[in-house]
Amino acid sequence: MRRRSRAAEVLAAVLLLALSAACGSRLPESNFEHDDRTSAPRDTAPLRVGIIASATSPVGGAAFTGPRDGAKAWFDRLNARGGIDGRRVEVRLCDDGGSGVGNNECVHRLVEEDEVVALVATTAFDYAGASRVSRARVPDIGGQPIGSAYDTYPHLYGIYGSLAPRDGTTGWDGKLYGGTEVYRYFKREHGARTAAVVSYNQSASAAYARLVERGLRAEGYQVVTEQVDFALPNFRAVAADLKEQGADLVFDAIDSHGNARLCQAMDEAGADVTAKVTNVQNWTSTVADAYKDAPRCRNALWATGSSRNYDDTGHPAVREFREATKDLETHSQWQLEGWAAARWFTDAARSCAKSGITRACVDAYMNRGEGYTAGGLLLPVEFERRPEPPRTSRTCLSVARWQDGKGWVSQGDMNRTCFDVPQLAYEP
Repeated sequence: MRRRSRAAEVLAAVLLLALSAACGSRLPESNFEHDDRTSAPRDTAPLRVGIIASATSPVGGAAFTGPRDGAKAWFDRLNARGGIDGRRVEVRLCDDGGSGVGNNECVHRLVEEDEVVALVATTAFDYAGASRVSRARVPDIGGQPIGSAYDTYPHLYGIYGSLAPRDGTTGWDGKLYGGTEVYRYFKREHGARTAAVVSYNQSASAAYARLVERGLRAEGYQVVTEQVDFALPNFRAVAADLKEQGADLVFDAIDSHGNARLCQAMDEAGADVTAKVTNVQNWTSTVADAYKDAPRCRNALWATGSSRNYDDTGHPAVREFREATKDLETHSQWQLEGWAAARWFTDAARSCAKSGITRACVDAYMNRGEGYTAGGLLLPVEFERRPEPPRTSRTCLSVARWQDGKGWVSQGDMNRTCFDVPQLAYEP
């Protein structure tokens, strides 16, 4: 099964929240055409979908708006080409303000008042209303797993899939499982043997760092741990030690601003590494500006994830995304995943056009036992509800490296960059 483990994405997102609180060619036209085989009379009323994004969250507006912007771009293009079976998709946006109270208000407005057929590309700081969405049997499609809701409740379908029972209890007895494929990749492909993990002396940061350390040790790495004070971090001392220890890789459990300062310190100390590894949240076009004072470290940035590189314009589905979003000031992997989520809903709704596009029909499509790829944008996404957690798994990953003048350059085929790796338990 070509499935990417989500431990890194989930915990990195949780870490971001905790730290912030503390401080050319196109897809075939058929992809957008409607099916005229529906039985008469055809329903022409607009289809309402909801998008919840913590646009004014404590971590700033740009942090959680990428999936929303990608999804909206898909629906704008879809409507320009006739909608779904002649029905326009009406997008209802809601900013929950990054609070649980605000999230519940958005759920109430979209699910109960606006009666949306589905939620799409949810990106919520605190998904407090998840249980209400589930009780209403509203399919939530392609949401970002910030927190554990998508591994807890039925009718919620995260962008990376889930093997958990999703019966109201998180994971398996409160535990989730993640693989070591990222560490295996750098060991196999680049001969890495020594890895450093940099964290703050803060609980969420330290917990995530411990998980990374466990995974690295399981793959046979020599691990160097570096912890800095959250209020007054001494990145120069860390950089000097990284150089002395001869680290091949640097992983971190710190925020984006801290990463930029760490990279600058590494450049000043002459601490060159094979890879400074980051995650999908930092897979953006803003790298050149954010790391402007660290050219060597900047060009050692690598990102891993579960979706096709948004800079891989040699792929037709990516070209379609980039053309539709060409007016955006920046691009990001989360935008591409939001676009993929909207396409997912569209495919589900089209499958229901003949019988009627309802919440139940869309939900049934989501529960199929088939891996969904959004035309090749995603690694196959599945939902299985396994009674027991996996001990090992065949997992794949998308890898890209930043290069000045080129942007993010894909490293191999994500559908072939796969490993049989152990699955390690962790508590979200």
